[in-house]
Amino acid sequence: MISIDPSTLKFLSDLRRHNDRTWFAENRTRYEAARDNYSRFVQAVIDEIVRFDPILKGLEAKSSIFRINRDIRFTHDKTIYKTNFGAFMVRGGRKNSDRFPGYYLHIEPGQSFISGGAYVPPAPWLNAIRENIAENGDRLVKIINNREYRKYFNGLGGEKLKLPPRGYAKDHPHIELIKMKSFLPERSLSDDEVTAPDFFETVTGAFRAMKPVIDFLTVDRH
Repeated sequence: MISIDPSTLKFLSDLRRHNDRTWFAENRTRYEAARDNYSRFVQAVIDEIVRFDPILKGLEAKSSIFRINRDIRFTHDKTIYKTNFGAFMVRGGRKNSDRFPGYYLHIEPGQSFISGGAYVPPAPWLNAIRENIAENGDRLVKIINNREYRKYFNGLGGEKLKLPPRGYAKDHPHIELIKMKSFLPERSLSDDEVTAPDFFETVTGAFRAMKPVIDFLTVDRH
């Protein structure tokens, strides 16, 4: 069964301490082995997701995995490399993360997590999600309280507005969900969980439980 090798976490841990071009060049073989391990794992996860979310059929890991180089043009933090591997598995690949909900896997020593859903969706999509909650909020509440969902996640994470968005009454029964700016199932992972033999089952089980949330966030925009 496919798994995350402990050497992948070890590389990322060492990269955190030696985040410079010289060290990276000297350890490129280790990087390529770690990246390949993560990529093969992500592809296996995608292939399993397709069994319950066929819209991802044909998606490749390379279209889902984010580059390890950081964009340092507009930030004071000039650290060159990310110290994680991340993949957003969504129709059309990671470039569509602002168009459709999807599944996210983040591997980083001491900070790994499973997530997904919609991260800061643009206004037309966000407005459509809020309208769906206003009309069908009971369904979303039922989804996130489902036993299988609660096995992996505790509600929905994400930043929210302090006040209700325009057009929504503060006493709406689902106003706390309507105030959200992102809709993120989230589960933290220990390093032991990440390198465990059953990690593939943990990830794919969580994504299967997440699928009804993905469906709810898949809405027509005006």
